[in-house]
Amino acid sequence: MIRDAQATKRRLVEAAAEEFSAYGIAGARVDRIAAASRSNKAQIYHYFGSKERLFDAVMTSVVSETAGKIPIDVDDLPGYAGRLFDCYEDSPRIARLATWYRLERTLGPNQIDVLSDTIRDELDQIRRAQEAGTLPSSYRPADLLNLVLHLSFLWAFVFPELQGQFARTSRSHRRRVLTDAVKALLTQDGTEDH
Repeated sequence: MIRDAQATKRRLVEAAAEEFSAYGIAGARVDRIAAASRSNKAQIYHYFGSKERLFDAVMTSVVSETAGKIPIDVDDLPGYAGRLFDCYEDSPRIARLATWYRLERTLGPNQIDVLSDTIRDELDQIRRAQEAGTLPSSYRPADLLNLVLHLSFLWAFVFPELQGQFARTSRSHRRRVLTDAVKALLTQDGTEDH
C-alpha cells in the first residue's frame, strides 16, 4: 500500500512537471495532470492539497535532483557552469519550470525550502573560498553565484530574434562561450567597489 502511494505520488509529480513546464501554474489543469498520471484529481488534492503545493513538490524534486547530480564546485566554477548547461540542454523543462517559478511564486512564504537551502549552502561555499583566497572576492558571493547560474541558463532564454543566429552554433560552442565567460568573471582584479 505504501509502495503504491509512493508510485502514485511519483507519477503525479512527473506528469505535473510536464504540465507546469508547458503552462505554468495558472495555465496548468489538474484534470490533465490526473489523466497523464493515470490517477484522479482527488488523489492530487489528497497528496498535495492544492495545485500550488503540487508545483512546489515538482520544484523540490527538480532542485533536489539537479543539486544532487551537479553540486557546486568552488574550485572549478567554469566546469560547474558547464555541467549545469549540459543539464539544462538535456532537460529543457528545467529552465521553463524555473521561469514559471520566478513569475508565479513570489518571495515570502512560497519559497521552496530545498532551493533556499541549496542556495544558502552554495553561498557559504563561495564565501569560504573567497576568504581562503581560492576564489577572487571581486564580487559578493550572491553576485557571483547569480552570475554563474544565469550564465548557465543563458541559451534557454535567447530572444526569438537571435534564435536563428544560435541555431547555427553547436552545443560545444555555446558551452565554451559560457565557461569562458565564467572564467572571465574570475579574473576580475577586484579594484572596483562592487
